[in-house]
Amino acid sequence: MESLGITYRVIGPELVLTVTGVLVMLLEAFSPGKKVRDGILAAAGVVLAGVAALALWDEGPVMAFSQMVIADGLRVFFTLVIVLGTLLTILVSWSFLDEERIPPGEYFALLLFGTVGMTLLVASNDLMMLFLALETITIATYVLAGYRREDLRSTESALKYFLLGAFSSAFLLYGIVLIYGATRTTNLAEMARIMSGPLEEAEIVLLMAGVAMLLIGFGFKVTTVPFHVWTPDVYEGAPTPVTAFLSTAPKAAGFAAFLRVFSLTFAPLGIESAADQLASHWVSAVTAMSILSMTFGNFVAIVQTNIKRMLAYSSIAHAGYVLIGVLARDWAAVAFYMLVYTLMNLGGFAIVALWARRGDKWVLIADYAGLGFRQPLLSFPLAIFLVSLAGFPGTAGFVAKFWLFKSAWGAGFQELVLIGVLNTVVSVYYYLYVVIVMFFREPKEEVPRIPLSRAFMTTMVVALVGVFYLGLLPTRVFAFLNAAQNLLAIGAR
Repeated sequence: MESLGITYRVIGPELVLTVTGVLVMLLEAFSPGKKVRDGILAAAGVVLAGVAALALWDEGPVMAFSQMVIADGLRVFFTLVIVLGTLLTILVSWSFLDEERIPPGEYFALLLFGTVGMTLLVASNDLMMLFLALETITIATYVLAGYRREDLRSTESALKYFLLGAFSSAFLLYGIVLIYGATRTTNLAEMARIMSGPLEEAEIVLLMAGVAMLLIGFGFKVTTVPFHVWTPDVYEGAPTPVTAFLSTAPKAAGFAAFLRVFSLTFAPLGIESAADQLASHWVSAVTAMSILSMTFGNFVAIVQTNIKRMLAYSSIAHAGYVLIGVLARDWAAVAFYMLVYTLMNLGGFAIVALWARRGDKWVLIADYAGLGFRQPLLSFPLAIFLVSLAGFPGTAGFVAKFWLFKSAWGAGFQELVLIGVLNTVVSVYYYLYVVIVMFFREPKEEVPRIPLSRAFMTTMVVALVGVFYLGLLPTRVFAFLNAAQNLLAIGAR
């Protein structure tokens, strides 16, 4: 694989997003309150970042900046998923910014800077670069979670997120230090080479302790049990468009880094090596995290009365499903799942955000009673997103789960797949319960008619077309992912 020096085209998406974010901030400083201008500029920057990511396709697997940044198939596809999530979040936020009367420029700039961290996380080929990218994400998302400054729930959610996030970052950094002590490097490619042979007993102990710390840090970022405790409160208290963003794009970036570090760099080789000794431990830990996340997330979601908390626990359960793909070491299945989940979740949260209105007043599941035939442009899309999240055939959710479970079954994780299937059956209850409330329960008061903006309708069209296209005709995306598999770089043993 080619190793380049300082080559700015390798960080093209990050440069585009950074310049756009700075420009939005400057415009807000000198001419504040222009939502349409700032929103269009932010959306244009995100689209250009996607184009810059696609331009890396022809580069092949290359490394740059002293091998700290990488451009390969995994980086390109996950960057596209992230920019799609950010673009849809910008559209979802359109009506929210009007109703809440908060500065749009700052909001869009924070989204852009957070996205810079996510795309850089996907491109990280060094543990120090990975840590810096994670901190770039979390600083932006801490502020976004508390962006509704006059709302005590929003402020509380931001404070909880900040405190627990700082705690998890300390674990992550300490883990990096221990791994460096064992391997004398933070570069993933060099680390993979060193671990292909035997290490001293003391080095193995250091490595295992460091990997345990990394698991804690990553577990917090991708919301897996038992590191999920911040998720329900933050998802409930944060502004709904921010919750939509937190549940999709940062999670996609986190799982991309998870794959690169664990499924690729720390992958077992089938010989007597440090990597095999290490894998026997982290595989068991991730298996436990997957089972706990699926089971806890689904069963606790059943008893929720607040739809944002229900979707928060649903998010924890889906993180458990994705860990099955991580264990199977099938990054393409994980990437496809995160693309589908981004479309389903952002589409659902777009409707929740619109229906909740200012201050998130209507977020109880009971508040959706009677929505069915009185607001069909809200109820029918929401029903489709929910049944797709449940994994019904004909939707993208079914194809994503089928690919993930099939891959894990072939990799020897049959028991884990069976647990995943049983948990999917459990999830049907709480997803369909919302549909039943919308179509078969009478409202306690008159259901208001809510005007639908062009931005909202655009979000619905993109999300619905994606859910049905990927559910019925996913072969082209499969072909793209198979081609990307051939461009996979470090650690693909």
